[in-house]
Amino acid sequence: MIELGSRERAQPPPARVVWESLRDPRRAGGRQWLELRPGEVEPRVLRAVEPELVVWSSLWPERAGDEIRFDIRPAPNGCLLRWTLLTPGEAPEQAVVGRLRYRLNHLINARLRFSFGQ
Repeated sequence: MIELGSRERAQPPPARVVWESLRDPRRAGGRQWLELRPGEVEPRVLRAVEPELVVWSSLWPERAGDEIRFDIRPAPNGCLLRWTLLTPGEAPEQAVVGRLRYRLNHLINARLRFSFGQ
């Protein structure tokens, strides 16, 4: 797999809470942060190891082989969450990579983070 992008940021809740939000973003009573845009599809969980790892399938049908890996580590005031976008094939044009990275950063470091009150 080729890494197309990655970013790590602090999240306010403990690792287990973030893991649950990524493992099942649509669970009843959970924070509804995963807002898909037209042309995006619901991710499937490909792998999960509580509370440190969740791997999603791609959000983009035209990039169906891509994976989104979330690594979660405890931190003094919550946890550290790293997303990594991986592709099994060749990297697309930089403009496409930039769009995908921007979208993931918005979902994780804005929507998810804000759902926890930050």
